[in-house]
Amino acid sequence: MAVQRRMRLTGLHHVTLICRDLERTTAFWRDLLGLSLVREERNEDDPDSRHFWFGDEFGSPGTLISFLEYPAMPAGVVGAGSTHHVALAVESADEQLAWRDYLRSRGVECTGPFDRGAFRSIYLRDPDGHIVEIATRG
Repeated sequence: MAVQRRMRLTGLHHVTLICRDLERTTAFWRDLLGLSLVREERNEDDPDSRHFWFGDEFGSPGTLISFLEYPAMPAGVVGAGSTHHVALAVESADEQLAWRDYLRSRGVECTGPFDRGAFRSIYLRDPDGHIVEIATRG
């Protein structure tokens, strides 16, 4: 007899990244990309570190990217256990091309679009070097 599970994952709530400068991070994620700054606080686990949350205007789970500020932390090492990139969605290839052109017009290096089969991707980096993908829904 199969036992019914009471636990079920329903989706991604948020992703947390580390940055050096939250003002610079805010200029990128809010002012350039248009996410809302939905919460500014101190990190509950490390009160000396600021913690900013970006997402949709309501701060809805599934739209949230948070940043912990550590100005003196050494640069990360890419490898097993590190995050490769964060992918944001757009509705169409035309909107994606508009994003590419907009980003390039503001001096942001942007690659693509690349055909991934079920969707298309462009890539850029935030001020701390995190790879950001803008993907069509497919």
